[in-house]
Amino acid sequence: MANITAKDVANLRAQTGLGMMECKKALVEADGDFEAAVKILREKGLATAEKKAGRIAAEGRVDIMTKDGFTAMVEVNAETDFAAKSDAFKEFVTGVLTTIIANKPATLEELLATNYCDTALTVQQTLIEQIAVIKENLSVRRFVLVEGTTSSYIHGFGSTGVIVKFDTNVADKDGFAEYAKNIALQIAAGNPPQYVNIEDVPAEAVAEEKAVLIAQMKNDPKNANKPDSILEKIVTGRLGKFYERVCLVEQAYVKEDDITVGTYTKNTAKALGGDIKIVSFCLYEKGEGIEKKEENFAEEIAKLTGNN
Repeated sequence: MANITAKDVANLRAQTGLGMMECKKALVEADGDFEAAVKILREKGLATAEKKAGRIAAEGRVDIMTKDGFTAMVEVNAETDFAAKSDAFKEFVTGVLTTIIANKPATLEELLATNYCDTALTVQQTLIEQIAVIKENLSVRRFVLVEGTTSSYIHGFGSTGVIVKFDTNVADKDGFAEYAKNIALQIAAGNPPQYVNIEDVPAEAVAEEKAVLIAQMKNDPKNANKPDSILEKIVTGRLGKFYERVCLVEQAYVKEDDITVGTYTKNTAKALGGDIKIVSFCLYEKGEGIEKKEENFAEEIAKLTGNN
């Protein structure tokens, strides 16, 4: 049997991030062979990942990185906020962003199959190792990569992330960066838009809104005798409120609500002596659409105390 020293265990722990006892057991099982012990731990990591795969991971963080003319945003989920704030988790998220910008994958599947930060392991394999280290189910949920002039904003500890893309000839002028940051803040505010301009709203979305407004009017006794043609005209006039809600440039500017975002953009472009167009935006909200597990603490206490 190989002589396994505390230094051997410490070195294995430093490479894998796992506990001292797990590392010692792996070295014993591998008869002191360091590489074999690493393989054993990775295989156990895979088993751990399979066990935890069914657990809901709705916490985590949204993070953003800008480099070499590209801006990447990613959402990586964990089971608890505690794990999401750990150094290991943050480092993994940063590594995923670095990988996205360096390799420019087109899909999530392609990203997961890409080598993580020039290592021999893919993002998926590294994710599995992190599950073994952090001991929670983890998931790289989604990402976006934007080329060109952008501004970004992260709210809180990665609860919300925004990237805005601009087409402009004044990006290098004093004042543009502040304007661009304000637009990102606008999108992250309480009433996030769905589109940039009125022209971007799909015809079916407008038709659906019209149908809702007409139904509301018909339910009002004051409109009971009005023909559909009249109701159609009234509703068309009321679509302005709909556009103010869903279109970024039609919204009231949060820092100066007597003007719209569109007017703020025009004023800034004029002041800087050029042109500014908001091309697109992307908004991620951590855990959006993931159904969280409802915890019943009374039942859990009853189970622990044997009173169920």
